[in-house]
Amino acid sequence: MSGQTERTAPLRVAVIVASTRSGRFGPTVAGWVAGRAARRSDLEVEMVDLAETGLPERLVDEGEPRPPQVVALSRRLAAADAFAVITPEYNRSFPAALKTAIDWYYEEWQAKPVTFVAYGRDSGGLYAIDQLRQIFTELHAAVLSDAITLPRYWDLFAADGSWPKASADCNTALPTVLDRLAWWARALRDARAAHPYTRRQA
Repeated sequence: MSGQTERTAPLRVAVIVASTRSGRFGPTVAGWVAGRAARRSDLEVEMVDLAETGLPERLVDEGEPRPPQVVALSRRLAAADAFAVITPEYNRSFPAALKTAIDWYYEEWQAKPVTFVAYGRDSGGLYAIDQLRQIFTELHAAVLSDAITLPRYWDLFAADGSWPKASADCNTALPTVLDRLAWWARALRDARAAHPYTRRQA
């Protein structure tokens, strides 16, 4: 692929479904985000459902071979230019499956933008987002200040059972979040191509 083609190619956004619980609501939220993102000509969306990746809970030591499931997801994350993490809030935090997925990888997150769409009770996932911002910053990702919280998300069902209802504030918020995610994804993709990102060792 030529440099010009790479600069004009759609940005690859991985929409990560963090919940693995039975009866989870995450796929509904992720489908909404992915559907809106797919309408844009500048974005190419891939759904990464942690319930289907089969990542082991036990991490290997440095220098040990990684399990094939970890290698397979590594390729998908490495190919992404940006991430949208869809997470519930459990007990003022986020699911263990998401922390495991984050900790399996390092370079895959580096110098790429990350935004969050969280859902929960009255906080709407704010506590989960606050913790995830700290973690992804430590991993040298570019964490957007723009995110979406969905307090009492069950109130956003329309009369016909669809979600979210047309009057929900999140419908107005999401285009701005995607705009800024795309801006940072493009800027950082160009920067990585010109100057590969390396973390200075302590």
